[in-house]
Amino acid sequence: MNIIFRLLILVIAATKLSAQLAPEQVAVLYNSHSAESKELAQYYANARGIPQANLVALPLPEKDIISRDEYNKTLLQPLKKIFTQRQWWKMGQSQDGIIQPISAKIKALVCMRGVPYKIAQTRLTPKQRQARQQAKAAGTFTPEPKGQTSAAAVDSELSLLGTEGLPIKGPIANPYFNKEHAFNEANLPSMLLVGRIDAPSNTLCKSMIDDALTIEAKGLWGMCYLDLSLKKGNFQAADQWLEDIAELNYQKGIPTVTDRNKQTLTTNYPMEDCAIYFGWYTQHRNGPLLNPSFRFRKGAIASHLHSYSALQLRDVEQNWCAAIIARGAAATLGNVYEPYLGLVHRYDIFYKRLLEGHTLIEAAYMASPALSWQNITIGDPLYRPFIHIDGSGEKDFHDLDYRAIRLANSIWKNEPKKVISKLKIAAEAKDKSSIFEYLGLRYRHEKQNTQAIDYFKKALHSHAIESDRLRQWLHIADTQRHSVGKETAIKTLRKAKESIPEIAETLSLKALLNILDPPQPPPVGNN
Repeated sequence: MNIIFRLLILVIAATKLSAQLAPEQVAVLYNSHSAESKELAQYYANARGIPQANLVALPLPEKDIISRDEYNKTLLQPLKKIFTQRQWWKMGQSQDGIIQPISAKIKALVCMRGVPYKIAQTRLTPKQRQARQQAKAAGTFTPEPKGQTSAAAVDSELSLLGTEGLPIKGPIANPYFNKEHAFNEANLPSMLLVGRIDAPSNTLCKSMIDDALTIEAKGLWGMCYLDLSLKKGNFQAADQWLEDIAELNYQKGIPTVTDRNKQTLTTNYPMEDCAIYFGWYTQHRNGPLLNPSFRFRKGAIASHLHSYSALQLRDVEQNWCAAIIARGAAATLGNVYEPYLGLVHRYDIFYKRLLEGHTLIEAAYMASPALSWQNITIGDPLYRPFIHIDGSGEKDFHDLDYRAIRLANSIWKNEPKKVISKLKIAAEAKDKSSIFEYLGLRYRHEKQNTQAIDYFKKALHSHAIESDRLRQWLHIADTQRHSVGKETAIKTLRKAKESIPEIAETLSLKALLNILDPPQPPPVGNN
């Protein structure tokens, strides 16, 4: 019976694998004016076994933002010609009479650093400006509806490369949105999955490629950090996406720190062992990313939701995408211009599809409501970070505790008390700080605050690294803040301040104290 069961598992795994994007289905686009862009394209093709015939060189402007006219002349039209010449698609008509690809050999396109990533808003001609001014003066001017801009992400525009007659302004509904099957099974020949390997330097780009391959051999393990914003009204949807991720991780056995405070994670927050990060909403990197020594775990998936998170990809001090990649993440999502919340990547869908074993680029497009819009995906498009979430893959000493937590939740998924019992025994027997912390986070998720604090204290005494110890103090204080009140939390934070030596991460503690217990303003002098 065991042999039959194992054979069945192998057959299922092989079937799922056969549906995945193959190297011969991927084209790689680079800028022939840039030696670095060409080198990176070759590096990626060699790493993934992509045929040399699938490399595309175009003489593109050596800048990040191009006009619509430049996009059409230097990128769109030449690329369409190449797809036709190399017989990568067969053109025809849809049932609606639209000319578009009706079959395609290339399913994904990877833009290398050096390929522009933004299309600028089309400027009005002098006649158009005059007509607008006259209409305003006459009181007959009607502003365009919200979101009707011609500015867009190059990658998102290229996703509909072969379709003729599309409107330039505004988004187009994504037919692959919220689907659950691999793109090879989607029957969408008119659509391309377009990703990007881009960063402040070629060195970082190569690291993303290398790290993706390394992690695919053993799986992505570590902590997840979720930073909610607590915005009101329609913006509450994004908080719910993160709450759904927290619940999914609870079921899977992935240790998750969920910050449910209005402010984002404070300066230099000790976000150690971070394999997964989702947060929102500040324009520029903050919190843990302000710490020069902070690094994500190799292969990490990290993204911060903001309208302009990918406004630029060169300056690590500005926005989010460049900073996230510079701090060691393998992949991130971003927006080059204002996308509006209803049209951004849905983090909950994206993450769930990654956990199910899909590639980065498939998960990103499954999570995108719109094409021809503002979204980009940065990282190796073929990266599959969670293909070993079942416990398979190469074993690494640094992952063993996370593997044990996941395994316990998998074996006894219908017996939550047994999960806790088994992990308690393992943690006590070998003084496992990571498991103690996980148990604290689990109890916190279940709103059993007294038990949560008990296990955070065990983790505090077990952790050897000061930044990890500091995080336990912050867990305890946050649990108290939301259960018994901020006065108790303040006392805990003051005690932590006396206990933890001065390290970079203590700025997080001081910042939180200033929020909860702001210093008195200086006395006003006599005039």
